[in-house]
Amino acid sequence: MKPEILRFASELSQRGEPFVLATVVWRRSPSSGKAGATALITGEGRVHGWLGGACAEPTVVREARRALEEGSPRLLFLGPPEELAGHERDGVVTVPIACQSEGAMEVHVEPVLPQPQLVAIGRSPAAIALVALAGALGWRSLAVDEGGDPGDHPSADRTLTTLDLSGVDERSFVVVATQGHYDEAALEQALATPASYIGLIASRKRADSVLGYLRDRGVSDEALARVHAPAGLDLGTIPSEDIAVAILAEIVQLRASEQLRPAVAETPIATHEEIDPVCGMTVEVAGARFTTVHDGRTYYFCSASCQASFEADPAVFVSVAR
Repeated sequence: MKPEILRFASELSQRGEPFVLATVVWRRSPSSGKAGATALITGEGRVHGWLGGACAEPTVVREARRALEEGSPRLLFLGPPEELAGHERDGVVTVPIACQSEGAMEVHVEPVLPQPQLVAIGRSPAAIALVALAGALGWRSLAVDEGGDPGDHPSADRTLTTLDLSGVDERSFVVVATQGHYDEAALEQALATPASYIGLIASRKRADSVLGYLRDRGVSDEALARVHAPAGLDLGTIPSEDIAVAILAEIVQLRASEQLRPAVAETPIATHEEIDPVCGMTVEVAGARFTTVHDGRTYYFCSASCQASFEADPAVFVSVAR
């Protein structure tokens, strides 16, 4: 994999953006793809790197976006239609390529989904333990507070900042660990985010008091129902640092039982596709380079050669496209 692809993948991961790594694992000449070639494909379908020619690349992009939407990897076989049956097996997606080439390729498509983010609000030992343990799980982790010396928190992934939850999204878990300093204000701000988990570290009596205060301020019962309070699995009376373990255990449990929203965007990727009437390949309409209007209808082609064949004698292919 080229260094620039690695750097770009690292940048996207740090920003919490999903992408797909597509790697050519086998090829047969005269395919333009080379074994070991890797490209990064963004959620919008932009390709960084080289996979193959005009027929192969759009097909890989389409399957990459489907893999990203479903959150599962797959192996693609791209080759002549008559060879597809011989390559059908579990985990393989066969795709016909009929662009005047006898070449073929196998491409492994792997979606890379953003790791969840844990945001601990406060300067307590529990907040710092949460950030450190979440980092050990490979999650993005951050401690935020209204003030304080960054040097007081050596285990945080990032230094403390003023209370800023602008980066919190559906993949985030927010834990209010202010422990009496400004619980109500912190929890109210947390509830204004789309975080999939919001927890409050407090005794049950203190938690009831905080929730009651917010209810009196007009926060709805529906919103307050999002709060896990006291946060974490009930492990009895334990030290502050151990509370972090109980909270992470609760989050992991909820994720495993699919009670938290998934990291993959719930909105399906919208695409408009047409069939090339000459070779039968699927062509994504958005950004299609080769088109022809015949009898008031637009036809889409995977390559200039297919377009030329159609324009030479449309009647031969019109019935295929209907």
